[in-house]
Amino acid sequence: PYDFTKPKRIGLEIAKTTNGYDMNYVLNKDSDSLSFAAKVHEPVTGRTLKVYTTEPGIQFYSGNSLDGLHGCNKHAGFALETQHFPDSPNHPDFPSTILKPGEVYRSETIYKFGTVELY
Repeated sequence: PYDFTKPKRIGLEIAKTTNGYDMNYVLNKDSDSLSFAAKVHEPVTGRTLKVYTTEPGIQFYSGNSLDGLHGCNKHAGFALETQHFPDSPNHPDFPSTILKPGEVYRSETIYKFGTVELY
């Protein structure tokens, strides 16, 4: 249920997980240039979301703690958060998250919303 290299319905796969999704996916990229990270398609309305980022990873969270919070049901939504890998400072083989005095950190993420025509 954690392999999203091919399109599939989140709602059908989430029952196969322990408590939903809350994991960081490593993006297949070799630089910090802006590149495609993810695509979501909602088949009933045709709404789409494409994510582009300079970050090396994307966190997929499926609202596992929403149950009753602000009137929301568990798994009522999801988030795609572009970021570095969790615990990066303790893993020298991960992309560095160390920012020294005087250095500037820049990151870019684009969330592109659209629709597809349904017939």
